[in-house]
Amino acid sequence: MKKARRIILALLAADLCYIVIGAVIPFVRQPGISEKTKEEFAQKEFYGEDAGGERAAILSDNMEALAERIRLISHAKERIILSTFEFRNDESGKDMMAALLAAADRGVLVQILMDGMPAFKNLQLPSDPYFQALSSHENIELALYNPINPLQPWKLMGRLHDKYLIADDTAYILGGRNTYDFFLGDYGDYKNYDWDVLVYSGETGPGESMSALLDYFSQVWELPLSRIWKDDPALGSRGRVLRARTVLEERYASMQAEHPDWFAECDYMENTQETNRIELLANPTHCYAKEPVVYYEMTELMKQAEQEVRFHTPYIICNDWMLQRLAEICGNVEDVIMMTNSAANNGNPFGAMDYRKNRDDILETQVGILEYDGGVSYHGKCFVIDDRLSGIGSFNWDMRSAYLDTELMLVIDSEQLNADMRAEMAEYEKKALTVVDENTVLVPDGMTAQQTGLLERLMNGVLSIFAGWARFLM
Repeated sequence: MKKARRIILALLAADLCYIVIGAVIPFVRQPGISEKTKEEFAQKEFYGEDAGGERAAILSDNMEALAERIRLISHAKERIILSTFEFRNDESGKDMMAALLAAADRGVLVQILMDGMPAFKNLQLPSDPYFQALSSHENIELALYNPINPLQPWKLMGRLHDKYLIADDTAYILGGRNTYDFFLGDYGDYKNYDWDVLVYSGETGPGESMSALLDYFSQVWELPLSRIWKDDPALGSRGRVLRARTVLEERYASMQAEHPDWFAECDYMENTQETNRIELLANPTHCYAKEPVVYYEMTELMKQAEQEVRFHTPYIICNDWMLQRLAEICGNVEDVIMMTNSAANNGNPFGAMDYRKNRDDILETQVGILEYDGGVSYHGKCFVIDDRLSGIGSFNWDMRSAYLDTELMLVIDSEQLNADMRAEMAEYEKKALTVVDENTVLVPDGMTAQQTGLLERLMNGVLSIFAGWARFLM
């Protein structure tokens, strides 16, 4: 009996080693930038002389972000596309499900693309009746990017991190918000602050950035990595699925009654800003170690700034090449400011650990550092370059976003949108500490800097010992 137990434990240990080693080794070495990528970037145009056909608006509030999503879905006539890293069946998740189901009942084609890791990590999707109510609908297709397969551990780390919603060829929302309560609406006690941008193409057909995003979606959707999940119509007749559908139908009716403004027609010409040009930056879409295309293109743009670069990121985990790029920006541009969460305010324990450990290296690049310390974890990923370019998307300044995940950033040439972006960023920066040097941090008047508790310090110490070596995966 003891011998059999030892054999079983040995086999389990061998399986665990196989999974861990197989998942880590392929990403130890990070690819460099190819000449092809440099040439393609050099040919891109980020500035326009005249107004283009697309208009844009910043969505900085979580409730506004949910309302605009429901509005676009409720007015769609032909097709809705939702691509999201994480989609939960919580309150805002059910709001979205209810709107998508109602659109499908109207005859609208709905395509939902989710990442395979969080879909199963949260133990919601595998047998969830709400997702089955969607997937079994004749007008809804639900696909998973890179579903978990322990027999292929070398694929486990490649994740779909894009977040966008497209309604017909008229408008889309793109940014950093996942599809659940932390990011949408005003449900629960915990939330994250984040950004989206709404882009309106008008009634004349898709604009250039809309066409680029549609092409990108088709590319990812058609990958062998993206697999349709539970599209069996028979699921829709099961009792628990029928009950879930009824809940969603009743929820949609309640939303219409309680929030009629979410469903009202919107004058997007009046509520958006004129843009000269909108360019989409995208990482490779395979699930292996990636060429850091988005990071290269963003930093190359920043190096060309005339006076100022300001960027926000929830956390910053950089290798030597990434820090070198940041130092080059600071060497070329007079004023370069970064805002990230303070270690005590960071909702990502790995990000907090790495920042505390490597802040001095970041300071050596000469970037000005602001530490957001407002009490709510900041999840925003955005930048402004001088007074024309603004960027919003899913890219964190970390090695995972640079080398592992699919990522999108939208770069917009618009003086008015840039001014709006600066004003919104400044509101967060009012609650930020200013890092003067490695020993000095200035606290704004009326604020008291958060202190890291004993338990958090112990956790940071443990993570530093056992996970510090794997920072390229965090």
